[in-house]
Amino acid sequence: MPSTTSATSAASATGTAAWRTTVGAYVALTKPRIIELLLVTTIPTLFLAQGGVPPLLLAFNTLFGGTLAAASANVFNCIIDRDIDAVMNRTKKRPLVTGDVSVRGAWIFASVLGVTSFVWLARFVNLLSGVLGVAAILLYVVFYTLILKRRTSQNIVWGGLAGCMPVLIGWSAVTNSLDWAPFLLFGVVFFWTPPHYWPLSMKFRKDYADAGVPMLPVVASDRRVAVEMVLYTLAMIACSVALWPVASLTPVYGVAAVLLGGWFLLECVTLLRRLKDPALGKPRAMRVFHASITYLTLLSVAIVGDVLLPF
Repeated sequence: MPSTTSATSAASATGTAAWRTTVGAYVALTKPRIIELLLVTTIPTLFLAQGGVPPLLLAFNTLFGGTLAAASANVFNCIIDRDIDAVMNRTKKRPLVTGDVSVRGAWIFASVLGVTSFVWLARFVNLLSGVLGVAAILLYVVFYTLILKRRTSQNIVWGGLAGCMPVLIGWSAVTNSLDWAPFLLFGVVFFWTPPHYWPLSMKFRKDYADAGVPMLPVVASDRRVAVEMVLYTLAMIACSVALWPVASLTPVYGVAAVLLGGWFLLECVTLLRRLKDPALGKPRAMRVFHASITYLTLLSVAIVGDVLLPF
């Protein structure tokens, strides 16, 4: 009896471990860290559109539906790019490359996520938000992954449109319409994307080159990449400052937008200067990458804080 019980316990433990591994593999396909960044822009938009704290149930339904849409797009991306992922060191352990998830299983998973996201948003938020969720999936999967990524060095620029859609979804969730304010936020995220992603591409340049993906840092000099990062950052700052009067925000947000934008611009300029003159110090592209995440997070906090001010 003891041996039988031990065998049963061992089999149960093995089955539980296998189940956790499988679930973990499917979750990994959704790229949770990217989804977190997308939600960072959805939350302040909900507050801005509401002019205060949005209804909690509406906020939950919007964030949940948006998460499903982003997850669907990311899984489709993993399916299409599995040949590239197998070549690149930073992606060669993704579940579709290692075989932890089958291609058929991933297709079913991505499709279920996509359909559920539309149904959820259309049913519990509004139809406009549901349609925008579908548009986000199509932009990322078709426009970026299938059409642009392997064909042009400007892939991440226009592919970044998909990453801007959560802003429009958040606004439409509250107002069931679109306005200038969300499009300015859209512009902030759009122009933020290149200086956010290109430093990462600079670090993994060899990976992208080996995989045949013409990211700008692969086909252009680091100086040119840094110059374009500065230009995109200037456009990003312009959109963030324009949001101040258009959304009727207070000087609290305005000062925050100027200071945060100036700080991030300085990071990009410092990278450019060090690339031009090595004597100034070692260029640290990943410092700009991490700074970009901090910038977007703090700008989002500034929007929420401004909306909640008692005056």
